[in-house]
Amino acid sequence: MILKRNLLVMALAAAGLTMAFGVQAATDDTGAQTAAGTSQQTNTASTSQATTNPKSQQELAKSLSTVTVTGFSSSVEKSIDYQRYADTIQSVVTAADIGGLPDQSIADSLTHLPGVSAERIAGQASQINIRGLSGDFIQTTLDGREQPSTSGTNYIQFDQYPSELINMATVYKTSQASLVTGGVAGTIALQTANPLENSKDQSLNIDARGSYDGQAHDVPGANPVGYRLSVAYQGKFLDNTLGVGLGFADMYQPHVSEQFVGEASDGGLYKLNKDSSQTAYLPEGYQLQQNGGEERRRGYLGTVVWRPTKELQLTADTFFSKFNNSSFGYGLRSQNFYGNNAQITNPVLSSLGTVIGGTVATNPAGVGGNQFSNETTADNYTTNTDVFSGGLNLKWNHDNWHIDSDISMSHASSHEINVDTTADPYTGLGTSNPQLMAQSTNFLFKGRNIGDVSMANPGLYTNLNDMGLSRYGVYPYIYHDRDKAFRTSVQYDLPNNPVFSAIEAGVYANNHTYNADREVYVYGSEWNTSPVPGEPPLSIPSSAAQVTCWKGKFSGFPCFLTLNGPAILAAHGIVANPVKNITDQSWSEIQSGSVNEKTRDVFVMGDLDAQVFGHELTGNVGVRVSRQSQYSYGLQQVGNGAGVLIVDGNGKSSMDYAPIKSGKTYTDYLPSMNLIYHLTDQDQMRFAAAKVLSRPPINTMLAGAGSWVSAGQYNVWGGTSPLLNPLRAQQYDLDYEHYFDDSTGAVTAGVFFKKINSFIENVTYNNFDFASAGITVPTDPSTGKPYLNGQYQTSYNAKGGDLRGVEASFTKTHFLPGIWSGLGFDANFAYTKSNVRNATTLAGPTTYIGLPGLSKRVASAAVFYDNGTFSARLSANYRSSFLSNTQIAVTNQLVTFASETVYDFQAAYNITKQFSVVYQMLNLSNQPTKTYFGGNPQQTGTIQYFGRTSYLGVNFQL
Repeated sequence: MILKRNLLVMALAAAGLTMAFGVQAATDDTGAQTAAGTSQQTNTASTSQATTNPKSQQELAKSLSTVTVTGFSSSVEKSIDYQRYADTIQSVVTAADIGGLPDQSIADSLTHLPGVSAERIAGQASQINIRGLSGDFIQTTLDGREQPSTSGTNYIQFDQYPSELINMATVYKTSQASLVTGGVAGTIALQTANPLENSKDQSLNIDARGSYDGQAHDVPGANPVGYRLSVAYQGKFLDNTLGVGLGFADMYQPHVSEQFVGEASDGGLYKLNKDSSQTAYLPEGYQLQQNGGEERRRGYLGTVVWRPTKELQLTADTFFSKFNNSSFGYGLRSQNFYGNNAQITNPVLSSLGTVIGGTVATNPAGVGGNQFSNETTADNYTTNTDVFSGGLNLKWNHDNWHIDSDISMSHASSHEINVDTTADPYTGLGTSNPQLMAQSTNFLFKGRNIGDVSMANPGLYTNLNDMGLSRYGVYPYIYHDRDKAFRTSVQYDLPNNPVFSAIEAGVYANNHTYNADREVYVYGSEWNTSPVPGEPPLSIPSSAAQVTCWKGKFSGFPCFLTLNGPAILAAHGIVANPVKNITDQSWSEIQSGSVNEKTRDVFVMGDLDAQVFGHELTGNVGVRVSRQSQYSYGLQQVGNGAGVLIVDGNGKSSMDYAPIKSGKTYTDYLPSMNLIYHLTDQDQMRFAAAKVLSRPPINTMLAGAGSWVSAGQYNVWGGTSPLLNPLRAQQYDLDYEHYFDDSTGAVTAGVFFKKINSFIENVTYNNFDFASAGITVPTDPSTGKPYLNGQYQTSYNAKGGDLRGVEASFTKTHFLPGIWSGLGFDANFAYTKSNVRNATTLAGPTTYIGLPGLSKRVASAAVFYDNGTFSARLSANYRSSFLSNTQIAVTNQLVTFASETVYDFQAAYNITKQFSVVYQMLNLSNQPTKTYFGGNPQQTGTIQYFGRTSYLGVNFQL
């Protein structure tokens, strides 16, 4: 049935606090039906976010009040309205799209937008890429407030944000002066709902869904069953002057995957064995791993809105999300191929001359260095993160005057445990001189397919009489990210001005503090090649190990022992205690530290509304002046007892380290212009130009540094620098847009160009002037004078490059008659290229790869149907290969992610207007994540299967 939407009711999007989580029918006072996933309500904060132009706001409200829609179509068509009447080039996803049929997180919902893609981490969309740029180039706000990060750097992990708690998400692809600084790629603005704009005086929605992950059957002990539960309430009191909104979203699901890993090369040429003169590039080894564990995310939202008069509105709101991810990896790792540590026979070479297969065996006695081994591994990647964001907002509107003021505080923390346990076969285990056994393995990498692996004596690795724990390492990563901010803007409408419809000015202040803490505990030595006195390989009690064999796609690989590392240590009276260590693990002190950033911005912007050659020209022009201050505090290794007394967590002390503070302050003038030329009522062209910047990834600005002395020179390592410049860019956009009648669809096409001045890379300077960077050079005791300047290993602003591309989208609803009128289609495509090249040796010889985050082709499509009783959507998201440094092997590695297409299906049936049944299947084809090194698909990185997930549940609303 058709519903004509009321102006007040529908002026801004639906379903706040995601009052509905399946698309089901709800009857209004006229008897017409709408989707509960589009519970009708407005959010005045969103209106000002979509456009500041008074005329554009009026046109948006007018359009929303006259379009007839039902069900899921309402989400699509409202999104079209926001895009059409916005001052900037933007893409929008509204609550019916997010909350009506909720994705795993906001990240999944955003990937339906043109030019937006996601990196799947542990099988879930997490980091967002926009127009070929990674998350470090994206500014993210919630209700206009900068969001802190749990990633340890700048990018936001969007799986932290339950889709059920977000009312609308806007991706700004062009900038305007009033937007918070920070988005070279774009700005993602998340918005929650205003309970005073709910269509009902009181509403309550409860959604419960059970989930099932088929991959769990291949991982022993994994639980395939999970659930999602959400409850949302909105109420209006005191004659609709007081609104209260409460939301809760709970998710539990298994964390399961299986992966085949080919490890990287170190870029060196090595003899394959002592009897051959043949040299080749070698991988470090390979891994086979099962991942198990569980994920638990709880999100909370609270909003109180007081509107004592039509002119004044006060809002207090909070958002909190806690995500606990217990992730364990068990399997086998054959490692230490390169460095003349093993002999290689029957080699199979890639096109680059890198070994991708052959027989690897222990070197003869006295030949080579550390011996390779087929290790049994037990890893723990358990991570606990939380995000809090809250504040107070005041809006005052009187005649032509409009004031918007906001004070906020946000905090994010992340604690990753990162445990690495290895066990190897030994002779003489338990004696004073245990020796690593001679071993061999055959392997073959098969590019983007699971490779072949076998071992000469596979039963050896499940025999507790021979296997001993060689090493147990714990490496916690602890991050805290805090923001305190204030912003205010004043807008004055100019209804009779022939050029400007309004003038707006404002100020913004943000204090941002980032703390990184590294800790460490290590028992023993991997392969026992560097024996630690008093820390021999440990025997493994039967109660701390279980024989595990592979199933499914990985069946046939050698069985292994699932190890309980803490239990093995406990059986020998040892308890791991990770702390900062100033003596033999001094990097834990050096890599700890803090960065303080201060932002002080002012802006002025004029909204345009003029007649040019008989057609209307709207948009805005303005300038933002941004002053940034960045200073870091850490420890510098000076040696010779020339520092201050440092006592670490083990009670050990050193005077070889001195506190260091370093940083800089800079000011940028950021002009912007957005022009919309209205050719007809349905056709318009857009042109935008702006200068933008993103602050350097905050973890690259730590000041801590280690050092060494060689030939009378003082050398510094660290790989980070608080003297980095921001990532500045100039960008230009040109778009054509055609809109169908009654907002039932749109066709858009556009081109964009970005010139990015620099990227952050690592560099080694020789004979570096340390004094110029504020780094003290200690005294050489042999001369009584400072050491000579030597190497400086740091980060720097490398040469930038160009980024250009095209985007096109097509959306249409209600294009068929009768029962098929509920059918709709949405598709988009983006093509992006860049001249940026990065050198890498991870595939063997030096090769050049592109810009991290850039997929040349990104596309998505969805077919949906709803008739008020039944709703369904089948969607596909495709991205071509891209680079990312999110693959971790001790440290982050820059790898190529292979192209992928992910299919999802969602459906809902309304039994009554209060009760509905919902079904979903995510990742229909069980699309794995595949990576490879150096742009060479033959050089396998990771092939990881996560399985498909099904949801079945019910929704109840009052």
